Amino acid sequence: MTSRPLLAGILLTSNAFAQLSSFPKPSYFREVFARSQTKVELRDPVRLKDFVVDGKLELSLKSYLELVMANNTDIQLELLTVETPKNAIQRAMGSWDPQATARFSSTRSTTASTDALAGAGTVVSLSQPASFSYSQIMPTGTQYSVSFSGSKFTTNSSFSTLNPSLATSLSFNFTQPLLRNRGLYVNRIPLMVARSRYSIAGYTLKSSLISLVASAESAYWDVIQARENLRVAESGEKTAEEFLALNQKSLQLGALSPLDIYVPEQQLANAKLTVAQAQLSLIQAENALRKQIGADLDPDIRRLPIVVTETVDNPIDSSGLEPEAAVQKALASRPDLKAAMQNLDVDDLSLQSARNELLPNLSLTGTYTTQGIGGIVYQRTNVFDTSGNASQIVTTIPGGFKDSLSEMFGFGFPVYSFGLNLTLPIRSKAASADMADAVVSKKRDALTLRNTQQQIRLAVLNAVRTVEGSQEQVKLALTNQDYAVKGLDAENKKFQLGSEPAQLVLQAQTALTQAESSLVQSQIALRRSMLNLLMQTGELLDARGIIVK
Repeated sequence: MTSRPLLAGILLTSNAFAQLSSFPKPSYFREVFARSQTKVELRDPVRLKDFVVDGKLELSLKSYLELVMANNTDIQLELLTVETPKNAIQRAMGSWDPQATARFSSTRSTTASTDALAGAGTVVSLSQPASFSYSQIMPTGTQYSVSFSGSKFTTNSSFSTLNPSLATSLSFNFTQPLLRNRGLYVNRIPLMVARSRYSIAGYTLKSSLISLVASAESAYWDVIQARENLRVAESGEKTAEEFLALNQKSLQLGALSPLDIYVPEQQLANAKLTVAQAQLSLIQAENALRKQIGADLDPDIRRLPIVVTETVDNPIDSSGLEPEAAVQKALASRPDLKAAMQNLDVDDLSLQSARNELLPNLSLTGTYTTQGIGGIVYQRTNVFDTSGNASQIVTTIPGGFKDSLSEMFGFGFPVYSFGLNLTLPIRSKAASADMADAVVSKKRDALTLRNTQQQIRLAVLNAVRTVEGSQEQVKLALTNQDYAVKGLDAENKKFQLGSEPAQLVLQAQTALTQAESSLVQSQIALRRSMLNLLMQTGELLDARGIIVK
């Protein structure tokens, strides 16, 4: 039997994850600019009609647990608990996402001339810079960026040689940490922590599912117990009716005093009351069972009678149970113990992260830039003529953006630099406190792991002893029932021969009813103790064929 997918009980009507595609694919724009939809539709219970037989909902334990895993609301809620830790893994990887940036602006200015070198009485200029950059932090801690910038400048100044002036530049920059945040391991710590927490969430989910499945199976045995109690009560009522009929016949024959008829009548009334109480208990148990499988959400299914097909007569052999072997199984299988162990891995990563923050921040930086310029060139004889005005234009050389790019990629005007940046913490109280907290957390989790192991050992040993004790109680209850049946048969024969009063027969009837009820309680207790043992050893899901993906 396989559990449903994590969102099996919920249908999302929209794409909840944006930017799953990379730029510049068309799907990237569809995902980014699509309208977000938050409507959630809950799925109706499934597969209930597959188990309807002759107008009744017929459930074996296996089929019942299948419906529980498919429709139980509590289980669906628990399955969602791993989604947030799963998303945290993607969030941790987000620090390495590349980023592209584009900027453009246009500025037009008009300025009154204040000197003869302005080149015009009123200087009008238009500046239009644009830039494009791509940057990313690598998993090793290296930061790099590539940027391209271009600008166009136009003016009415008569002294401008290039008008319009077109300038371009291409820059490469990098920063390499040398101490703090250096290397692949330390930069992947947040990702490793997120993955460890996801594993912890998986173990916690499995532990919760074990408890929920155990609770659901207990509800199944509640129905069987209520059904068997009703059967015992009805059997006692039938016996009381037969004994009352025998007494009424004796009364008619004059062999019984009229005053002696009230006791069997009272016995029958008590038996009817017990039957009514048992019927009520069965109804309540069946209602609880319907909730476990989601049948209460279906108006057609919730009206159907429930038939549980398991019996309590099948013997359970616990002779092969070895307490220490069961403890070892629990220590190897219990998901809560695995979660506690995984917490220690998180603590180790936290210690490494805190140690990294204590280091000085030393980084190597480098920059390389190539640049170019282009535009229409106005060649003059001189700056000024003999009158002090701008000299005459001799030649106009056409030019444009292509010239600027050609000059830039010619690498004739490079700019490059290297440097070291050092930030030395004289005293980092925050980092020291983080380191101390990480050490305390690891000590606490180590003690928690030991405590969990001790609790598991104690719980498993008690569960094994409970199974063995329950099996012995079943044997004793069977013996007691056999004696009660023989005792009632003997008292009936004595009463018919007139050698015993009716009170002894009534006492024997009560003893038989109590013996049968005790047998039912013992048989159900044995099933519950076995269920508890499987839960304590962590084998319940495997024993019931439930696979958690």
